Amino acid sequence: MFYCIRRIGAGRMENYCILGNPNVGKTSLFNALTGSYEYIGNWSGVTVEKKVGKLKENVGQLIDLPGTYDLSPISKDETVVTDYLLNDSFSGIINIVDASQLKRNMQLTVQLLELNQPIYIGLNMIDVATKRGIKIDYHKLMKKLKTPIFPVVARTGKGTKHLLGEIKHLGEGYQPHFKINYDEKIEETIKNMCQIIMTETSHDKYQARFIAIQFLLNNMQIANELNSEVVNKLSSLRDQVAEQVEAVSVRREMERIRNHYIETLLQDVVTYPDEDKQYFSSRIDKILTHKYIGMPIFLAIMWLIFQTTFTWIGTPLSDQLDAFIGGTFTDSVKTIMNYLGVIPFLQDLITDGIIAGVGSVLVFVPQIVVLFFFISLLEDSGYMARIAVLMDRIMESFGLSGKSFIPMIIGFGCNVPSIMAARSIENEKERLTTILIAPFMSCSARLPVYALFGGIFFKENQSLVVLSLYVLGIIMAFLVSTVLTKTVLKNDNAIFIVELPTYRVPSIKTLWRSTWEKAKGFVRKAGTFIFGGSVVIWLLSYIGPHGINVNINQSFLHIVGSFFGMLVQPLGFGTWQAGATLGPGFLAKEVIVSSMAIIYSSGDAGLVNVIQNQFTPLSAYAFMIFILLYIPCVSTVAAIRKETYSWKWTALAVAYPLVTAYVLTFIFYQVGHLFV
Repeated sequence: MFYCIRRIGAGRMENYCILGNPNVGKTSLFNALTGSYEYIGNWSGVTVEKKVGKLKENVGQLIDLPGTYDLSPISKDETVVTDYLLNDSFSGIINIVDASQLKRNMQLTVQLLELNQPIYIGLNMIDVATKRGIKIDYHKLMKKLKTPIFPVVARTGKGTKHLLGEIKHLGEGYQPHFKINYDEKIEETIKNMCQIIMTETSHDKYQARFIAIQFLLNNMQIANELNSEVVNKLSSLRDQVAEQVEAVSVRREMERIRNHYIETLLQDVVTYPDEDKQYFSSRIDKILTHKYIGMPIFLAIMWLIFQTTFTWIGTPLSDQLDAFIGGTFTDSVKTIMNYLGVIPFLQDLITDGIIAGVGSVLVFVPQIVVLFFFISLLEDSGYMARIAVLMDRIMESFGLSGKSFIPMIIGFGCNVPSIMAARSIENEKERLTTILIAPFMSCSARLPVYALFGGIFFKENQSLVVLSLYVLGIIMAFLVSTVLTKTVLKNDNAIFIVELPTYRVPSIKTLWRSTWEKAKGFVRKAGTFIFGGSVVIWLLSYIGPHGINVNINQSFLHIVGSFFGMLVQPLGFGTWQAGATLGPGFLAKEVIVSSMAIIYSSGDAGLVNVIQNQFTPLSAYAFMIFILLYIPCVSTVAAIRKETYSWKWTALAVAYPLVTAYVLTFIFYQVGHLFV
């Protein structure tokens, strides 16, 4: 009995996969060909799992796979690629390559060609190559490879319509043809391996050759897909040829031969400009990634973003929306309900529960939109990748590498995708550490809390206050990572290698879609988590041990809030109202604001007045620190469980932030109270 790899390409399903190196525009092309929208970032590590979309014109399905440099995976996201190619059925491959970095991209292309499956090559970023003075004769390259090549600019859609029209013909009349002739001794070993593979499994000679080559390259995933008997036989042959080749290793020799093949292939295909020419990216990188001035520049940019969000544009728009929801809209709903004769219970539920709760969060949508717009601007311009390089020097001191900072940046939008983005980290202990510290990033769900309290107590310096909370989250993440990497997750510092993308003028279409999708997700949450949370909070305030429609001070909500309020009394916000918001905050951090609006059961002006009476600037900042650091929301906890496969680590991810939040807030408030 033996186990074999599922036949590659078996069964013609209209599934096409798109893959290539990180940050070559795979997801941009995916969006252009499917008409859908997946998150795009001008940096590597954005796609960490396969995504499926329906091709336009009903051509079939397109699968967007994570970026990889090699079919021998070293991280969880790269494993997705190899696993798909080995175990899923597909009609063909679309390999997208960066025209401005063609030689390096061809390393993966050659491996895909060795699969001997139907393949199209998408020559992307031809506009960037042209600007750099790089000339590519893709017609000549197409003849050499005997493979169709399509020049495209995925982010603008140029050339994608032609590619879409040709996808349905991918594989028609395809005949396996690609072969690199390795060293004579290696070729003899490959031949012997193929005989074993074809005898012991159901693979044909082309698939067997691919498996043999990958096995010689020490692709562990290939070995894991074969039964032990086959692995032992192939390992014996690999050991024999290792003694015969003169190179350091068989892998090194095969890579040398591949590199020579690629150099010969591109010799009369690609023409490069004068090597002494210094590009704009190189000149500006010397400033933005400078070890002394790079970080101040980053902080200044973030301050400008927060100043625009909370002072210049976002807050004035939020005030207008607040006046509409709390005034005109609420009054109109009340009038309609009175006209229809709606019973008082439902009237109170709708106005004091749903509208007050959901509306109190929706008023912050303009600020969310402004913030997301500028973050998307930084991402699409290529600046965020530079921040990862800048932070690598700092993070090394805390047991991490710059690769961990990429998920942390994604966490500014939402902690869930930031935890998933940790899949791109090769070192398992560093990946786990990143997952555990990611919830300290100030996600958009915390922004309504910052905006509410910052606008009330720190109106003149709101942008600085919010920036300080973002920085505090990063600092706490670094401190916790230091503890983890020196104790339970001790590991050697990893070398951080990242490809810096070209600076580019952000696409208006990309900025709009990115901002819209993030804002839409925020509003969608308002219609689900916040709606449900608002109803529950209002019902708890409406019902008590002595019946229904009780005074809120005799309600179940008061009882629960008093218990939590007693626990947080030393932190400076020990009222039952503040205590009652902490539990719902586990559902979603936005529910904290909606809960306050319901508890104080008045318009937003009344909410502001009550908060001013119950908090001081010191206790307000202490409250925001606690909200920043305490337990992650339920969606984040679920993501941690999924990515760690462990209830132990999940429990730790819930418990230690709560303890950290309590201790730090206690110290801040008690020390601050001595001076204020």
